[in-house]
Amino acid sequence: MKSDFIVILTTCKNRRQARDITDLLLKKRLVACANIMPGVESKFWWGGKLDEAKEVLVMMKTRKENFEVVEKNIKRLHSYEVPEIIAMPIVDGSRYYLNWVDSSVGQCQGL
Repeated sequence: MKSDFIVILTTCKNRRQARDITDLLLKKRLVACANIMPGVESKFWWGGKLDEAKEVLVMMKTRKENFEVVEKNIKRLHSYEVPEIIAMPIVDGSRYYLNWVDSSVGQCQGL
């Protein structure tokens, strides 16, 4: 059961965008929970040069099977040309918390 869950990370240009994305994903029951963390300073290569931006990090918990649908929904609402959308496996966790994630997330409902 533990390997059935992931944390998806994405960065957004502002809180409004982060809230719009998480509201949609939560309403569709594609994620159980989303943490919105403003004040992230990002440094990265873009357009052949070193760049930086103030961003909002969003951390979402869901089932591994939902990743592709979550990714499509984020891309639809995201303003970045290449948004960060990465998933990390949850290798262990409280059985009670993971049961809650499982019961909070619906079956993949598509776009």
